[in-house]
Amino acid sequence: MSGGVDSAVAAARAVDAGHDVVGVHLALSRMPGTLRTGSRGCCTIEDSLDARRAADLLGIPFYVWDFSERFRADVVDDFISEYAAGRTPNPCMRCNERIKFAAVLEKALALGFDAVATGHYAHIVTDAEGNRELHRASDEAKDQSYVLGVLTTEQLAHAMFPLGTTPSKAVVRAEAAARGLTVAQKPDSHDICFIPDGDTRGWLADRIAPQQGAIVDRDGTPVGSHDGATSFTVGQRRGLNLGVPAPDGRPRFVLEVRPRTNEVVVGPKEALAIRELAGARFSWAGLDPVASGLTHVTAEGDAWAPFSCQVQVRAHADPVAATARLAPSTTPDGTTDVTAPELVVEVDEPLLGVAPGQTAVLYSGTRVLGQCTIDRTVSAVPATAS
Repeated sequence: MSGGVDSAVAAARAVDAGHDVVGVHLALSRMPGTLRTGSRGCCTIEDSLDARRAADLLGIPFYVWDFSERFRADVVDDFISEYAAGRTPNPCMRCNERIKFAAVLEKALALGFDAVATGHYAHIVTDAEGNRELHRASDEAKDQSYVLGVLTTEQLAHAMFPLGTTPSKAVVRAEAAARGLTVAQKPDSHDICFIPDGDTRGWLADRIAPQQGAIVDRDGTPVGSHDGATSFTVGQRRGLNLGVPAPDGRPRFVLEVRPRTNEVVVGPKEALAIRELAGARFSWAGLDPVASGLTHVTAEGDAWAPFSCQVQVRAHADPVAATARLAPSTTPDGTTDVTAPELVVEVDEPLLGVAPGQTAVLYSGTRVLGQCTIDRTVSAVPATAS
């Protein structure tokens, strides 16, 4: 129970369904003065008190579990190291993957509970053979299946999302008010929970020592300088302070961050378009595409034949039609490694501003197939064309 309206109503519905429910709030920070400011921040002291009041009203036991050290190591430190490596991580995905449905679920199962229920807007469907599938929520505007794309088959077996078939957030708030829950009109949280002021660049600057370097065009020509490559993200336009204007006078955008050489690569907006993405860190939410009959293993036995799907690269982005396949990865020296396959996704229409470190979630209609952390992208616009 995060202290918000969604998890409070989810707990209430679980009670109504006859389950033996225990409310758990996660303490993810050891900063005793952490307080919420409107819709910024979460898992604060204020939130824990709101969660306790909701649990008391529902008549269920309530506990606060301290996962601050695990959260720091698995989410916050990962966030810092990913940026230091020139990647753009999604901390909400990591939290769901490593905290809510890993650390919390492990402890819950060890204590004898059957499932972890949350207020996420997503829906679990069980097929005729008893296999569980993760699907989009009924309310597309509130759908959160993307951030749950990291769930594995085993985790889905012990997950519950009581709000998944709710037609709108307004219905949830009205239900909360009818139940007498004081969080009925509490604002939704947004931004990164451990950076409540929203200043990601400043927060990172305090943790990653800045080092001056070059800003270069796609052909390697220096066009400016920077005070720290890790403060730039793919797609960024503002704050580049370029000393050399583009030949055509158009604005440039960040296309790539190279931490090894401490370079930031810039170019025209159309160069942000990518036609392919790939990642070796992938997982499947339920039966994999082969077991689901969407594709088959190739005759060589080291890859999957291409299959049709949709891919989504941000929580609130529109899905794009794509073709995916599993293929042997390529090592830095150019050789093929059949022991380390990667998920390769080719999009029917170019995607803009996709960066390594982001998560690509694959769908088949409303069903979440799985996800991969993006390791590399292939531009839809050759460098010679810019």
